[in-house]
Amino acid sequence: MAVYRRRYQAAGRAAAGRLRFLVFARYALRELFALRVFALYFVLCFAAPLVGAAIIYLHFNPLGLKVLETTVRELLPIDRRFFLAFLLIQTGAGSLLAAVVGPGLVAPDLANNALPLYLARPISRSDYILGKLSVLVGLMSLLTWIPVMLLYAEQCALAGWSWFAANLRIPVGILACSALWILVVSLLTLAVSAWVRWRPIATLSVFGYFFISAAIGTLANRLLHTSWGNVLNIAKLMRFLWSDFFGLQPLRDALPTGAVVLVIVLTCLGFLAMLGRRVRAYEVVRG
Repeated sequence: MAVYRRRYQAAGRAAAGRLRFLVFARYALRELFALRVFALYFVLCFAAPLVGAAIIYLHFNPLGLKVLETTVRELLPIDRRFFLAFLLIQTGAGSLLAAVVGPGLVAPDLANNALPLYLARPISRSDYILGKLSVLVGLMSLLTWIPVMLLYAEQCALAGWSWFAANLRIPVGILACSALWILVVSLLTLAVSAWVRWRPIATLSVFGYFFISAAIGTLANRLLHTSWGNVLNIAKLMRFLWSDFFGLQPLRDALPTGAVVLVIVLTCLGFLAMLGRRVRAYEVVRG
């Protein structure tokens, strides 16, 4: 039977207008967690935060140190570098997940001409993009800033108010750096998914973007004898921000923080424009 002859009936209650984008996220997450490989990888990503939580606990548990025959000095110091290290570990795990999952969120809809069916309903382009984006933002948040903030909360609870007051830059760095990086990776993977329909090539394109941009930025620095070529290297720009927000020693050839943030925001807007250009409905007019 032809599609136009079928009579479809809605099942259940319609989602509220402001929450309709969550429909895309719900079905996408259900399909992802139905895959055992994905579920196993997602669980393994929490191994590092569990180790960090154990290290923090041992710093305040003399009995545990005695059993392990070690001292507090032999453990990792709980400072800004400690939380930055775990944030980098979790960021790498989340970025790998996004690079694998992201290309499969938009490309199938474009390949099967599903966008006209979606957008013919009370769903706007912004709802569609926001729904797909919320999948990656939610998953990466669960793997990056949320577990690291829990480590910070554990340290504050055990160390007391004085340690909390002396290390207020840590939560600011965790939240700010994670938010910027999550937006960059999420919008990049969705933009690539919208333009490259073959999933393996799309995944390679995500990784290729970081390698190629780093190579071009390094080449520009050497040819022009400047450090402003780093504006093309998004990964290096994030390293500048990590050092600055966590109050560490500035990296070599570091650019001003305002310029770094501006470049990252413009990069995100560029990816969003690429995505919006592909996510559009069309009307078939019979001659």
